[in-house]
Amino acid sequence: MAIDESRTFTPINIAVLTVSDTRTAEDDTSGDILAARIEAAGHTLAARTIVKDDAGLLSAQFETWIDDPAIDAIVSTGGTGLTGRDVTPEALGRIREAREIPGFGELFRWLSFKTIGTSTIQSRACAVVARGTYIFALPGSNGAVKDGWDGILAEQLDSRNRPCNFVELMPRLREV
Repeated sequence: MAIDESRTFTPINIAVLTVSDTRTAEDDTSGDILAARIEAAGHTLAARTIVKDDAGLLSAQFETWIDDPAIDAIVSTGGTGLTGRDVTPEALGRIREAREIPGFGELFRWLSFKTIGTSTIQSRACAVVARGTYIFALPGSNGAVKDGWDGILAEQLDSRNRPCNFVELMPRLREV
């Protein structure tokens, strides 16, 4: 990470969405990891919830948070695998005006390959920007959340990161 100490850190408001049919607030370890890393980085945990693996319910939650001006970014964990119940990418596809950030999934799988080898091919990690809000969809394992946050999001959500970062683009995301 190339942090330019001459720049001021700009905290953003981030919501965490855990996608699971079985996890509860008491055992949502991947959500706990994300929340802790978000706050340790100096950002604000704006909201957090668990939603079942249902594309309609997920897209509704994403739309609610996208329309909330107090939320700048959403990080979800879970629902990015290959089984029939893994529908997070499909839920993102239902969001109005969503624009894919293809390099996110590619970079995630490259980083994950270093940790889990070829098993990373089973991940459909992805990201979009919709109506001025970033949405990053990570797999549900603790290791995947750490890889995604530590290897990509910690840098790209730091306004001091050089040569560029997602935060500096935020004022222009709604341009037409």
